[in-house]
Amino acid sequence: MFFRLFALAFALLLCQATPAAAQKRPRPLKANESGSTFRSRFGNPERAADSLLRLMTLEERIGQLNLLTSDLDVTGASLRPQYRRDIEQGRVGAVFNAYGVDFVRKLQETAVKNSRLKIPLLFGYDVIHGHKTIFPMPLAMACSWDIGRIEAAQRIAAVEAASMGLDWTFAPMVDIARDPRWGRVMEGAGEDTYLGSLIAAAQVRGFQGRGIGDVLSVMACAKHYAAYGAAQAGRDYNTVDMSERVLRDVYLPPFKAATDAGAATFMTSFNELDGIPATANRFLLDQVLRKEWGFKGFVVTDYTAIMEMLFHGTAKDSAEAGMQAILAGTDMDMQSAIFIKFLPDLVRQGKVPEAAVNQAARRILIKKFELGLFDDPYRRLSPEREKANVLTPAHRLASREMAARSCVLLKNEREALPLKAGIKRLALIGPLANAAHDMIGGWSAAGEDKHSISLMAGLQNHPALKGVTFQLEKGIDVEKPEPADLPGIRKAVDAAQGADVIVLALGESKDMSAEASSRSNIKLPGSQEDLVAAMRARYPNTPIVAVLFNGRPLDLSDVLGNVDALLEAWYPGTEAGNGVADVLTGAYNPSGKLTMSFPRNLGQVPIFYNQKNTGRPENPKEKYTSKYLDVPNDPLFPFGFGLSYTKFSYGAPQLSATSMGMGDSLRVSVTVTNAGTRLGEEVVQLYVRDLVGSVTRPVKELKGFRKIRLAPGASEMVSFTLRAKDLAFYTAEMQFRAEPGTFRVMTGPNSADVQAAEFTLR
Repeated sequence: MFFRLFALAFALLLCQATPAAAQKRPRPLKANESGSTFRSRFGNPERAADSLLRLMTLEERIGQLNLLTSDLDVTGASLRPQYRRDIEQGRVGAVFNAYGVDFVRKLQETAVKNSRLKIPLLFGYDVIHGHKTIFPMPLAMACSWDIGRIEAAQRIAAVEAASMGLDWTFAPMVDIARDPRWGRVMEGAGEDTYLGSLIAAAQVRGFQGRGIGDVLSVMACAKHYAAYGAAQAGRDYNTVDMSERVLRDVYLPPFKAATDAGAATFMTSFNELDGIPATANRFLLDQVLRKEWGFKGFVVTDYTAIMEMLFHGTAKDSAEAGMQAILAGTDMDMQSAIFIKFLPDLVRQGKVPEAAVNQAARRILIKKFELGLFDDPYRRLSPEREKANVLTPAHRLASREMAARSCVLLKNEREALPLKAGIKRLALIGPLANAAHDMIGGWSAAGEDKHSISLMAGLQNHPALKGVTFQLEKGIDVEKPEPADLPGIRKAVDAAQGADVIVLALGESKDMSAEASSRSNIKLPGSQEDLVAAMRARYPNTPIVAVLFNGRPLDLSDVLGNVDALLEAWYPGTEAGNGVADVLTGAYNPSGKLTMSFPRNLGQVPIFYNQKNTGRPENPKEKYTSKYLDVPNDPLFPFGFGLSYTKFSYGAPQLSATSMGMGDSLRVSVTVTNAGTRLGEEVVQLYVRDLVGSVTRPVKELKGFRKIRLAPGASEMVSFTLRAKDLAFYTAEMQFRAEPGTFRVMTGPNSADVQAAEFTLR
């Protein structure tokens, strides 16, 4: 009843505010009409927002641009008294770090019942790889190369988040990342632009579902715009410097894909680009995002990014920083409160046009109308829906399946995996053997480790290991080096005595790979390498399987020779132990493929498969060529690499023609055979090289892939279609187009092991 009365009063106010020149004035709502009918009186969200803006004071419009945090993550479900007063005064447009039906309702009531115009708040949160049911970290999910399941995972995340009162997630992160020192590589899809673009679009579709107005969808936020993944030295928040050509060819396409998929919002990055912080970068926010791509949503800063422009040295004070940000096209200020403090005076002084404030507020209000918050500000606040949709058995099963599909088998000798039937004693050793806390990884946000399954629990509960005796020993901590006499390592090695197989659970603790978690050394931390070496020395004939839980590619050169099998499990999420146990036992045949190259050592970083050639390409027989003296140029494990418990053989690629015109298409086919003894899945990959261009071109670029499932002995012909648009790039004239010439197509199981054929583009 309250909302109907509010809608009636609100509509009357709007009608009074409509300019006299308007030919058709919306009639007032009747008491039994819904809020959606109210919106229809104005034709669409844009007209509704315009009508509402006419009622708002300057301070209330600026208030829509102000995003503040609750203290939920620190002190529980509370809000600072000043923030509550600001909400009541119409000085806050959105709140983040607030979820849960009861808490969100209290905050929403503060705005809807106590503010002058009763404009509802937006509620946002970092739903990165699950909300309560945590999925594998995004880099891990990317290694599944399963676009449909990635979309489904984020659909589940959206359902849980929306059911707990959220309207908005600060995801997906679509930064291309090629430096494993950067802790935030775990949030993205890896080093490749083509794959990253497909995954960016899939995540947006997953979060936004049938549309942001659906009660089980949330607004997506493509971040960090732009080029944050290229931070110098892999150090978080650091400077980025690159050519516009590299920016457009490599780093911007995933953001364009997110825009095309309908992403409702964008988030600015912390870094500068071309000497200008992204939050005040007109080229990024106005020229590219809005004029070239036609983006209609709103742009929010990252946490206190406007304030940080003072440290960048491009603004002398907070007022100037706020002025630069709003004029560049930033719409919402996260947490620094600079807009709310300084924009009113900047407008009155004529330094910021009132139209800039109006445009930003309009974009935000439109999204609130599209979300249905004016229809019913409590539409996502159903206790019954919250109870029914969070951490359900179906959601946990999906997390378990994705955990298995995200695993990448890097080595498997002496048939160490899958674990053999009939083993009697299994030694599970290492700092992450029983670490449920670390399994959900960084940016697990609302996830709770009390719900997560450790590797120990997953193995002990697996039906394939019924009757097996487990010998569990942590031995050492993840990061803490052992003292000289190595008591922890000796204890761990002794605990493996008599085991039929030794499983080592190694890697990083969850907080070692996330924001503000850059590392200058990407080897296994602490004394873990010493543990591996000691175990091999003591048990040379016992199969040793290493399972890695980590958020970035690691330098594994000193580990590889001391283990028989190596499984990259990443941070697998709530169902970590169960999903990894499915892989170790063979209940699931691993099919994951790397989406970031693993270096031989830190000196190779940054390393990525689609590098440019040089004027002196590597030649081991000639000194004066581009190479290292101590290691080969190629990575330890290349992009696209991943083993299976079966073996796949590839035929040579077959082309439908050796030449095609700009308006034609070319079919590339390759026959793949399961030459092993197990049912398995394989990611068949297609790469292309433009042999001569007006500017230098990469040695290969991913242009297609298909994940197939084959029974032992079965074969399948996999076909890809290439068109001129697939061969386009930014030419010497900075035009995005394909150039005539000769192209090499390559097919294979990864970026290194390929067979080639050539064609010409006319």
